[in-house]
Amino acid sequence: MTDFALTRAAFDRPAGVIYLDGNSLGAMPRAAAARVEHTIRAEWGERLIRAWNEAGWMAQPPRVGDRIGRLIGAPAGSVVVGDTLSIKVYQALAAALAMRPDRRVVLSDSGNFPTDLYIAQGLLDTLGQGHELRVVAPEAVAQAITDDVAVTLLTEVDYRTGRLHDMAALTARAHAAGALAIWDLAHSAGAIPVDVAGAKADFAVGCTYKYLNGGPGAPAFIYVSPEHVDAAQPALAGWMGHEKPFAFDPDYRPGAGIERMRVGTPPVIALAALEAALDVWDGVDMADVRAASIRLSERFIDSVESAGPTLVLASPRDPAARGSQVSFRHPDAYAIMAALIARGVIGDVRAPDILRFGFTPLYLTEEEVVQGAVILAEIMRTEAWRDPRFQARQAVT
Repeated sequence: MTDFALTRAAFDRPAGVIYLDGNSLGAMPRAAAARVEHTIRAEWGERLIRAWNEAGWMAQPPRVGDRIGRLIGAPAGSVVVGDTLSIKVYQALAAALAMRPDRRVVLSDSGNFPTDLYIAQGLLDTLGQGHELRVVAPEAVAQAITDDVAVTLLTEVDYRTGRLHDMAALTARAHAAGALAIWDLAHSAGAIPVDVAGAKADFAVGCTYKYLNGGPGAPAFIYVSPEHVDAAQPALAGWMGHEKPFAFDPDYRPGAGIERMRVGTPPVIALAALEAALDVWDGVDMADVRAASIRLSERFIDSVESAGPTLVLASPRDPAARGSQVSFRHPDAYAIMAALIARGVIGDVRAPDILRFGFTPLYLTEEEVVQGAVILAEIMRTEAWRDPRFQARQAVT
């Protein structure tokens, strides 16, 4: 049984703030600052370049990868951390396409995060082999998996509405059609139970700064099924993915297993913060997290809707059909969220009209959720969001 009182005590949050945006940037673990300071002062400062060996910097990416692997149902040695999510999407898609050279369609959906679609289109344009990025509505994905599809590229949880794809069912359908399946777990890892091995996913990628609380710009991860890892060719052949990086050979030879998916030099300081964040997950059961998340989100929906019909639920009504977030629609979503943030309740907005709220049981209480809903209802009742100061848009929404 997960002790959420213990996990809440592991986070450092500002007083007077109800934080409902952990689905965009997780809260800071108390231990992160000390861990980063140790890396800077004791390792970098004292050991200098010797720390690559003496402090284990070189082994961080697979070591941290295994810790994330526990949370997404991946076997040891199948996940590595480093670079950005965009790079990991590129790696996974390029490798998968090379494994299906006779097919030309990448299937995705309109609820996918735009970066994934941009990366896919850019890669297909670069290949210049007549590939097509076919984008359908989320609910139409299953029927769109036809025998000309090479790869499905899907985000398990829709970043706007929280709609949840059935990973196992869609992966099985892809395999039945002869396609490979790539899953983006940006809104899944640390939010819902994930079992990439059980679902037979071919590749999975994800970021670590949302529900995993690794900090702004924290590095991404990639999973490659053990079935494919020795065949997957890294399109981005960086020196850290070489069989022997310090041999400095002029020709590239991919490293063994998941090591070949390393690209650039590990972001050591960022990885130190991520390791501190992952310490909080030791002893946490994802089934407990899921149950608590559903309780919190259901209480929030009930509280918001009981105040009146002003906001329209954009997320699936059934909690089993959504991730760990709830979205509402309103034409003036931006101003409403700005007014809410001014009152100390932090969520975010996704264009054109979605107010988004994340539920993170590791540090969020039911009392906070109810109070956040009360403040939102008051803003809607008084139309406080009409104040001109809430109309001016900032760079980050």
